[in-house]
Amino acid sequence: MWLPYSPCCLPFSGRSTRIYSGSCYRYIGPVGNRIIAAASIPGDPNVYYVGAASGGIFKSTDGGIHWDPIFDHEDVSSVGSLAITPSDPNIVWAGTGETFIRSHISVGNGIYKSVDAGHSWRRMGLEATGRIGRVIVDPHNPEVVFACALGHAYGPQPERGVFRTADGGQTWQQVLQVDQNTGCSDMVMDPNNSHILFAGMWQLEMHTWNRTSGGPGSGLYKSTDGGLNWRHLTGHGLPNPPLGKIAVAMSKKNSSRVYALVETGDGWYLFNLPVVLKP
Repeated sequence: MWLPYSPCCLPFSGRSTRIYSGSCYRYIGPVGNRIIAAASIPGDPNVYYVGAASGGIFKSTDGGIHWDPIFDHEDVSSVGSLAITPSDPNIVWAGTGETFIRSHISVGNGIYKSVDAGHSWRRMGLEATGRIGRVIVDPHNPEVVFACALGHAYGPQPERGVFRTADGGQTWQQVLQVDQNTGCSDMVMDPNNSHILFAGMWQLEMHTWNRTSGGPGSGLYKSTDGGLNWRHLTGHGLPNPPLGKIAVAMSKKNSSRVYALVETGDGWYLFNLPVVLKP
């Protein structure tokens, strides 16, 4: 897919105005609906993958000038997450199912793996998880992969939480399950220590006529042994339950800094939680 240059663009603004005064934002594609997942190769400014809520996966090898659909032969079009294996960029993972919840969302049918940079795909299980909002590959061991599964969210189901494989997707172990009403909303691995992970768990039930977000199942969890065991984090500045959706992030430069975006009863709050890294 080729998208011609358009002279119509949006100017940069903010503190970087002087630096980028000669540049502007412009639409570069791909054509489709909501792009909710993106992945790139560190050090390579030309290769990008993007996944759409109900439009499959597109790839660019020239810095975003051209985009090619690379997932159209699969039997699902909703993509919730993408991950490129740090030790081998030819291995790409795709978690299916849109996780930006609304009344007309698309479910997925598991997790997919490509070993040839997106030219072909193979489904690697987790078909019943409904929606996979984050995939993380261990930078030191490409066989270890984590999937953050929200579930179909239309009612109770056991296939919700964090799943881990140690054999490249041949088998999966559910390493974090709160209850059948709660799925994984987000997950992050310490960029400097792959044994440490954080996961946000979200109690959610959704129907076409309403949505119930939050409850006693929602919370922030931490693992210090490579995702095998998890501990529920409370206190240390975290809001009191009941909570809703939780997103997490860590600083690459200083991974003692953990950030959690938490839905509470009266809105959304961002928390800086360096203390929760302590055992």
